[in-house]
Amino acid sequence: MNSVNPSNITEQVITIEHDSKTYKFNTLDEAMQWAKDLGEFVTIKFNGLEIAGKFGADGITSGKFPNGEPYTWKKRRRQ
Repeated sequence: MNSVNPSNITEQVITIEHDSKTYKFNTLDEAMQWAKDLGEFVTIKFNGLEIAGKFGADGITSGKFPNGEPYTWKKRRRQ
């Protein structure tokens, strides 16, 4: 499995699709930070790859997301 190193992805424009709009970024780090700050479902495209999801949940602690929302098995299945 190939891993993606965000610091190496600067050769082309990274795009994020959200609400039928396309946003452009110079680096994957910039794109990921924007997606985390937005906190909504997005699609990131770069180097022929596509990553879709809601970015920003850094981890589950005591059964809750960092925003305090409970994490349940149903949440895992939604995405």
